[in-house]
Order: sequence, then structure tokens, then C-alpha cells
Amino acid sequence: MTDGPVSVERRAPTLDTVAAAAGVSRATVSRVINGSPRVSPEARVLVEDAIARLGYVPNHAARSLVMRRTGSVALVMREPDATVLADPYLGNIIIATSQALAGTGVQLVLMNAQNDADHERLADYVRGGHVDGVLLASMHGDDPLPRILVESGVPIVVGGRPPCPVPDLSYVDVDNRGGAQLATERLVAGGRGRIATIAGPSDMTAGADRLSGYRQALADAGRAELVEHGDFTRESGERAMAVLLARAPDLDGVFAGNDLMALGALQALRAAGRGVPGDVAIVGFDDIELARHTDPPLTTIRQPVVDQARIMTELLLTQIAGNSAADPVVLPTQLIERVSA
Repeated sequence: MTDGPVSVERRAPTLDTVAAAAGVSRATVSRVINGSPRVSPEARVLVEDAIARLGYVPNHAARSLVMRRTGSVALVMREPDATVLADPYLGNIIIATSQALAGTGVQLVLMNAQNDADHERLADYVRGGHVDGVLLASMHGDDPLPRILVESGVPIVVGGRPPCPVPDLSYVDVDNRGGAQLATERLVAGGRGRIATIAGPSDMTAGADRLSGYRQALADAGRAELVEHGDFTRESGERAMAVLLARAPDLDGVFAGNDLMALGALQALRAAGRGVPGDVAIVGFDDIELARHTDPPLTTIRQPVVDQARIMTELLLTQIAGNSAADPVVLPTQLIERVSA
């Protein structure tokens, strides 16, 4: 027998508790908390009533259910830190995004998510209301993060076409397939008879689409393909070029899936005693700053990185303001002719 009343500690209500009390899904509760427009008025009322009755406080995100802003957005890179630092394309995305946010009062938060644990950590961070939205770049494979965030009602825009379609997901891509076709056609028009490609990672749509464009151009020209894969790094381009030379010593043209791999290919060709463009012509993709300073200067495909980052940022800010996700945007690419092809 006790001398006084027993104190029972009451557990704090959770997102699932609110969903059960309101008779809606967990995703619907998340959308209400995050201010998503993709919620019916009836469902919103049910959720807000349940939140009020249960005293649920969704972390720092919901100091107000009406106008809650952190004044920051996350740019999530799906690459190891070393790759982000070494890849000029990713560096340009970061710079261009920061410039696009200038004057908006919104701060940029850089984050990485490389594995399942990182996905959960990042998703929890975002759902906790620490940022108002997410820009996601350099996706690999069937990345679950876009679907997780869309279903949670978090504003999100992706750089590049996702490998698997996600309803209500905005993305801004470039014409990777068309650009690769232009690059390969340049080699065909230059009289090259044995044209190889150093393709990017097959688990990235940019890599797959550029390989598809190369194959289309060769099919149109009645040529056989010769493919070796890299991972968009300079080192992988050098290794792939050495393998291609061993497989086909008579090759005289190369389309590299990005400029970094093209730089590695140039190094391997030089080591093998092959002149560029005399023995082997080469075309890259991206038009990074280094492309004009290589020996010889690199013919490449220019993709509009600044425009891509600007449009991604504009679409995200529009979602944060309460508008629906915009239709996908695909930007054109351009052949930049220099000396290497």
C-alpha cells in the first residue's frame, strides 16, 4: 500500500498518435505540419483538431501551424565528400544555388546522404522542420529519399531525372541524351571510324542517358559500339581509356561521359603515345573551366549548370510559398568545338 497518489508519466504524443486520432495517414499529418497544399480542407481540420486535443508539438517545425519558416533550405549531395570537393560540376551547383538564393533571405545548408542510415537521419532532420525544403543533386539508383520527402509533404526539387518516377516530384534535368548524340555525331562527322565511349555510372540517369545518346548516334551511322564504364572521376577515365586501348588498338575517337573522365583519358592517351586529335579525337561533357585549358583544349558538350541551379531554386521557393510541384523541366545542351575533336 502506498502513502500517496501514484504518479503516472504520460508519454508525449507522436505523429502516429495524431494520425490515429484524426483517422488519417501519417503522411497526411506530415503534409499538414509542413504546410503542403496537397491536403483537403476536411483532412486539415481533422489533423489540426487532433494536434490541439493531444497537445502534439512537432519539434521545432510547428511553433505555428500557419506560418512557420526556418529561412533555410538544404542542398543534399548524394556523393562522398571527396567527390563533391573534386567534381567541378557539383561545385558549380553549390555556387549557383547560393547565388540564386542571394537577396531572398534564405540560407543554404549543405548535407550528404550516402547510405540508408543517412537517409533516415536526413529525413528525420527535414521532417523535424529544420529546413523549409530540399534540393537534391547527384542521385544514384532507386534513391528512396525523394519519395520519403514527397510523402512527408516536404517541398523538394531534384537536379536530374529520377531513375524511377515519383508522383508530385519536381525535377530540372538537361538533355543528356541529345548532348551525347551531338558529341558522337561530331566524331562521326570528323571521319572517325572506331568510336568508343567512357560511359558514366549506370545507376545514374545522366550516365545512362548519355550512353543511350552515344548508341543512337552510332546506330544512325551504322557503326559498332565500344563501351567502358567509369564513375565520373578523372582516375576512372584514365583506367577506362587504358582498357579501351587494349581492347581496340585501332580506335580513333572517344566520347567521354563527362569532362573529368575526358581529362583522365587524355592522360592515358598521352602515356600510350597517342596524339590528340591526330591519332584519337575526344569529346567530353559538362564544359567545366578546365576544359578550355587542357592540352589540347577539349571539345565538349556544355550543360547550363547555372540555369539548372537557378530554376531548381525558384521552383523550390515556389513550393515553400504554398504552390504545387511544377512539371519537370529539361534544359538544352550545346556542342562547344575546340581542338581535341
